[in-house]
Amino acid sequence: MLCTGGGIGDVLLATPCIRALRQRYTEVVALTAPSHLAVLAENSELSGVLVDDADFFTVRRRLAAASFDAAVVTWATLRSALLPFAAGIPVRVGQSRRLYSRLFTHRVTVRSELGDRATHWTQILLDYTRAIGCDLADATPTFVVPDDARVTARSLLRAKGITGPYGVFHPTRGIAAAARRRWPTPALATLARALRAAFGVPIIVTGSREDGEIAQAIAHSGGVVSVAGQTTIAEFGALAQDAEFVVAMDSGPMHLAAATGAATIGIFALRSDEPLRWSPLGPRVAIVRGTYPCPQWHRKETCPNFACISELPIDEVVQAVRVLRNASSQGGLGEAEGFAEQALHGRGPRDDSGAHR
Repeated sequence: MLCTGGGIGDVLLATPCIRALRQRYTEVVALTAPSHLAVLAENSELSGVLVDDADFFTVRRRLAAASFDAAVVTWATLRSALLPFAAGIPVRVGQSRRLYSRLFTHRVTVRSELGDRATHWTQILLDYTRAIGCDLADATPTFVVPDDARVTARSLLRAKGITGPYGVFHPTRGIAAAARRRWPTPALATLARALRAAFGVPIIVTGSREDGEIAQAIAHSGGVVSVAGQTTIAEFGALAQDAEFVVAMDSGPMHLAAATGAATIGIFALRSDEPLRWSPLGPRVAIVRGTYPCPQWHRKETCPNFACISELPIDEVVQAVRVLRNASSQGGLGEAEGFAEQALHGRGPRDDSGAHR
């Protein structure tokens, strides 16, 4: 059993662990939150998905009835640590250095707690399966778009008057309501218009229901349309997979778009963002880093004004889209593919001193 948690991106980045476990176990079942079921529901490497949607004792009985040989908990909380223990699962892998870590038979220290800031998160998650002898060479996340989601997404596009090629712009990330009020929508609207002008296709602005006001403010100009709050996770995946390109802030949807195979450009605006760890992984990916000299201690949760986003290098974003599209059409991914491969193995671009930058 694989127990996942966190956000959409965290669950998606744990999918290589499924493939790793399949090398030793004939059946792998995932346990996840109801809101993340769609991330895993179509994964063909899974024998099933259990939803943690009931009281502790009900879920414990479900796990005990399944008679699992092992449980790998990639996102540990007291509940997710207790459930495999209480269900009598003999092999239990989870995070070390926590009060509940004694509930695990195999304990893994997260590399970032030892100062590692460069290894990609997929590799960190695979440390959990490595603890029981399950490793994997290709750590690209997996997301399968179901047919019904593709039909619904195309119907939504037609309702918006879009019948031809289009691009997707996901301008938000996981931030609190207070931070959303500080989100610099004028700069993001300028970027959406620049994408529309550069590539001559309508731009679909995506987001959650909570992002609706931001998305609508960005989509006020011609050729830019908001569908924020109007798609499920699977339907967003369908929109992304069929798009000419996807430009997204560092977020779960960025990872999901990359996993569908979409030409995906991830924006890492804050200096405190960690593109080596969180870069999108997929066959067609690239990143753009912000250039604004904000303090290193600014975080997305506490940044007072998100000046880094107001000062986004729009020309660089447009050029990244152009390079990625051209490389894809010519059958080679060049620098974009190289960066993804470096990030996958915990390496990144270096300056002349040899230090990661």
